Amino acid sequence: MNQETSLAIFEGVQVRKTWQNNEWWFVVEDLVLILTESRDPKQYINKMRQRDEELSKGWVQIVHILPVATSGGIQKMNCVNTEGAFRLIQSIPSKKAEPLKLWLAKVGYERVQEIQNPELAQKRMKELYQAKGYSNDWIEKRVRGIAIRDELTDEWNKRGVRKQNEYAILTNEISKATFGKTVEEYKKHKSLQKENLRDHMTDLELIFTMLGEASTTEIARNKDAHGFTENKTAAQQGGQVAGIASKELEQRSGKNVVTSQNYLNLTHKKKKELGQQ
Repeated sequence: MNQETSLAIFEGVQVRKTWQNNEWWFVVEDLVLILTESRDPKQYINKMRQRDEELSKGWVQIVHILPVATSGGIQKMNCVNTEGAFRLIQSIPSKKAEPLKLWLAKVGYERVQEIQNPELAQKRMKELYQAKGYSNDWIEKRVRGIAIRDELTDEWNKRGVRKQNEYAILTNEISKATFGKTVEEYKKHKSLQKENLRDHMTDLELIFTMLGEASTTEIARNKDAHGFTENKTAAQQGGQVAGIASKELEQRSGKNVVTSQNYLNLTHKKKKELGQQ
């Protein structure tokens, strides 16, 4: 089963989605929020099911519980495919119904295009970051970092590491060896809550993150690490490679690599001071 998770944007509102069995599945709560602008989408869904008996009877056929990437990590959520989304829309009187239908169809078509031409996926990702205010130099590093991360997780999967909690533990080992902080400690240092840590890293933080993960992949391959324990050792060693390099840079430059600043909140002056532009 091919699976990937992502975000899409409809009129400025984020819609969480996951790719399962060759089609997109969208989080029900996000669609209902768009259509109703309700402060409590879950309560609206319960009332909608009471009101629409046919929808309620067919709920288990339409709605599937799937793992979705959220700001708080992978969570199991109620999702519908495009066909199921159209059925939901029928039960919700909204002026946004027709625009949302067109958007859903467009998202599905774009995904088919991306499968045939992966460069389109990267292009759309870059456009999303540009719209948020990131510089082109930062975006290039972020995109490269995603590719390096994907290569690492693919390698872990081949080597018998498949559980999400094991991925989280290994990622923390790399982070601790590279920066002296777990992912959660790093997020607290930047005053983040549910936000994606890497989206708030500076260029240097991204570079050393990439070095730690790329080094881990290389060590795991060369040492033919198998299972969680051996790959944990590889993660520690890979992180140490990046950690030594970052400490060397700090000693020579006189500045810390890890910063409490969030990238998007840095002023133009501070970005220049940190070599961001």
